[in-house]
Amino acid sequence: MTPSHASDDAQNPGNTAGRWSDLDRPPLNAAALRRALVRDGGLYRSLDVVQSTGSTNNDLAGRADALPEGAVLVAEEQSAARGRLDRRWSAPARSGLFFSVLLKPAEVPVERWGWLPLLTGVAVATGLSRAAGVDTALKWPNDLLVTVDGEERKAGGILAERAGADGVVVGIGVNVTLRADELPVPHAGSLALAGAQGTDRDPLLRAVLRGLEQWYGDWRAAGGDPAACGLQETYAAGCATLGRRVRAELPGGRAVSGEAVAVDGDGRLVLATADGVREPVAAGDVVHVRGTG
Repeated sequence: MTPSHASDDAQNPGNTAGRWSDLDRPPLNAAALRRALVRDGGLYRSLDVVQSTGSTNNDLAGRADALPEGAVLVAEEQSAARGRLDRRWSAPARSGLFFSVLLKPAEVPVERWGWLPLLTGVAVATGLSRAAGVDTALKWPNDLLVTVDGEERKAGGILAERAGADGVVVGIGVNVTLRADELPVPHAGSLALAGAQGTDRDPLLRAVLRGLEQWYGDWRAAGGDPAACGLQETYAAGCATLGRRVRAELPGGRAVSGEAVAVDGDGRLVLATADGVREPVAAGDVVHVRGTG
């Protein structure tokens, strides 16, 4: 049973039987999360947990002009979640982390805002590696990869969208306790399937949000310069796409293949093609070609 109403705190008493129907998937403790993350002088100004919603990105984007920077919205379940290229996905209630953060980097030139999904990817990957004990990697531009039975699997993704007059909503979805018989597609994975040492979502969410706060603060202080704040180097170090032969399917139906050799200062993936050209890819669907790398 999935509650159809929203609740500010998943620990509120009353009608808890449905929320605890899967004892391996307890609800998040919103009050404890707020105590840990919302503080004077910090990035996060509010943190709300709802039982179910269509999309946390849509919810925050719709109120972006009225909300302060650092608003966090977490859903125990999403019914209309979207990934990159408007792909739809769903997961059982409380089986993962599904949340969005509103950012307003006014002092950073807009042309550098394209680094926000990559920055978020670094924060998510490092936070989960530390808190769950799972080796994680990033597939450009913003998929989270884990290894399950020796195979690279996607366990999460990031979607950044302009919101309101001066904001960006960054949405994160991570499969935490998804079981093999619940996988939406064969190449999906989860932290549990990758052998996570811990799958308690409260410390996982705290680790990711603290990492995002640190990286975002450093990037903003550097005026969005990814090299000056160490973001470009750190992303490249954790990017599983670099050094691989890939095929980039670009907007408009064009495709380009080559070895992924760098992530440039604009966050673009640079491909070295067979004819000796270095081609930067700003947007598109990148496929790791098997049997190489």
